[in-house]
Amino acid sequence: MQRIFLTAALAYSVLSAPAAFAHDDHDTHDVATYHCEAVKTSVEEAGFSDSVTVTCTDTHAIIRSDTYPDHEKMTGITGTNEQVPVPADYAAPILLEPTLGDTPLTRDAALGVAVNGVPIYDYTGGGEMTEADLAHHQAHHNTLQTGQLDACGGHAGRGDDYHYHATPVCMIELMANAGPAAVIGWAFDGFPIYGDTNPDGTPIPEGALDVCNGQPDDAFGYRYHSSADAPYIVQCLMGEVEDFDRLPRVRPLVATDGEGAAPGRPPQGGVEGLVFTESPDGTRSMDYSYEGEDYYIRYTPSETEDCYTYETRTVTNGGELHTGEYCRP
Repeated sequence: MQRIFLTAALAYSVLSAPAAFAHDDHDTHDVATYHCEAVKTSVEEAGFSDSVTVTCTDTHAIIRSDTYPDHEKMTGITGTNEQVPVPADYAAPILLEPTLGDTPLTRDAALGVAVNGVPIYDYTGGGEMTEADLAHHQAHHNTLQTGQLDACGGHAGRGDDYHYHATPVCMIELMANAGPAAVIGWAFDGFPIYGDTNPDGTPIPEGALDVCNGQPDDAFGYRYHSSADAPYIVQCLMGEVEDFDRLPRVRPLVATDGEGAAPGRPPQGGVEGLVFTESPDGTRSMDYSYEGEDYYIRYTPSETEDCYTYETRTVTNGGELHTGEYCRP
């Protein structure tokens, strides 16, 4: 196992400076301090400080957001799971003293977070991949190939939270510092995520990325990348993470009568014309058709904080009209 330490001599252009890490020869307080500044700088330079906050403890940088990005969402999905994105308070813990481990870590939830505060998952649509699965492309679980993702690389999951499964192209278009040297996100193990090329703009040679879509890095010791081909973005974590099973998840909405909303089921064969729209009064609507019938999911913020008034007609519910108030737990 390799412990990665940040040099205290850095003036802090850590996001692009070479050889920023050394081993075992710097005070760990300086390591945490500079790594904290790296995370803060990545959010600030991307231009997302108005919607994302970064605070640091002795051990973690906490990236907090509502997981609801300021770009187009959901439109164009065919393999819908009949879930819609709803703002959700999300606090992503990024380790400040990363340690490379021996075994790739997988989970059926986020592996990191983008600099706009949106969680980043692996490319599969559900279920934790085993270590054996990592070496083989899971085509039947590929969210991109099965039409589950929008043009921005994301969709809403079981928690009705928006998240990415592939390169967050729409977020990158909004970044004030968009370019090869820009960090586009952070994995929970503390290592940064870059785009499809090396930070200096050179192409990544075929076979250079490991099973988790990462490679060694002069500045941080290790880094992840997005990629045009599967696995598209972080597939697993190469760093060690304490309390791995306790990393954050967004819980599904709960009805005010105490009944939870049933998970949506992808309509067989896919839907057509799916469009997600947002109105100034906070109303959001996902409309689509299936086998010649029109369906929709609509919600509007209610008078109760973190609660929403829903009206739905979905394939999952047999086309029946459902109404009710649902809240974030």
